[in-house]
Amino acid sequence: MNTKTITDRRQRVRRWLERPLVQQTIIALIIFNALLLGLETSPAVMAHAGGLIVAIDQAILAVFVVEIALRLYAYRAAFWRDPWSIFDFFVVAIALIPATGPLAVLRALRVLRVLRLLAMVPSMRRVVGALLVAVPGPGSIALVLLIIYYVFAVIATNLFATSYPDWFGDIGRSLYTLFQIMTLESWSMGIVRPVMESFSYAWAFFIPFILIATFTMLNLFIAIIVNAMQMVSEADRCNAAQTLEHQSERIEGELHAEMGRLRVEIQALRAMLSITPAPGQTKPS
Repeated sequence: MNTKTITDRRQRVRRWLERPLVQQTIIALIIFNALLLGLETSPAVMAHAGGLIVAIDQAILAVFVVEIALRLYAYRAAFWRDPWSIFDFFVVAIALIPATGPLAVLRALRVLRVLRLLAMVPSMRRVVGALLVAVPGPGSIALVLLIIYYVFAVIATNLFATSYPDWFGDIGRSLYTLFQIMTLESWSMGIVRPVMESFSYAWAFFIPFILIATFTMLNLFIAIIVNAMQMVSEADRCNAAQTLEHQSERIEGELHAEMGRLRVEIQALRAMLSITPAPGQTKPS
C-alpha cells in the first residue's frame, strides 16, 4: 500500500469523523452515559437492572475507545497538538484503568466522561477558553484579596480574640470567620451583632471589609471574565473572517483559471473555424 493510498484513507476517516451526524451521535452517547452513571448510584435501580446498565456502559465506552483510535489514525501527530484531543484521551483512558482493589476509587472518576461535552460543543469550548484566558487576571485579584484578608485577619485577631476565641482566637480562625462573612452566610445575626454587643465600634471594621472583599472584588472577577469572553469571541470572529477571505480568494483564483482556460479554448475554436472552408468552397492551398 503506497503513501498516497494511506493519506487518502486518513482523509476519508477525518472527513467522516467531522461529519455533523457523527459529532451529534458522540454528544448523545456522552449525555446518555452520564445518565447511566447517575443510575448506577441508586441501589434500587442496580438491583433491578444492574447487569444491563453495566453492559450498556461498557458498550458506550467501547465506542469512545474506537472514536479516539480513529482520531489518532486520522490526525496522527496533530492529535497531540490539540489540547482538547489530549483531554478526551485522558478522560477515556481513565475509564480503562481496572477499578479494583486500591484503584477502586477510580470508579468515581468515570463520570469525567461527561466533561467531554466541553470539548465537543463549540459554545462550551468558547466559555472554557475564555476562563483560561482570564486566569492571569483573577490570579492577580486573588493575590490582592489574600493581602486584604491577611490585614483584616490580623486586625480582627488583635481586637476580638480575647472575647471571641472561637471566631478570632488565632489567625487561622480569623481567616475562616472572615471568609464566612464574605459569603454573607449568617454574617449579621450570627457574628457581627454578637460582636457588637461587646464592641460597639465593630461595625466600622466589618462593613468596610464586606464592601471591599465581597462587592468590589466580586465585580472585578466578573468584569475580567466578561472581558476575556469578549476577547475570545472577537478572536473567533476574526478567524472566521480570515477563513472566509481565504476561501473567497481560492474560489476567485479558480474562477480566473477557469476563465483563462475557456478563453484559450475559444481562441482555438476561432482558429479552427477560420481555416475550415465553408460549404461549396475549397480549402485554400
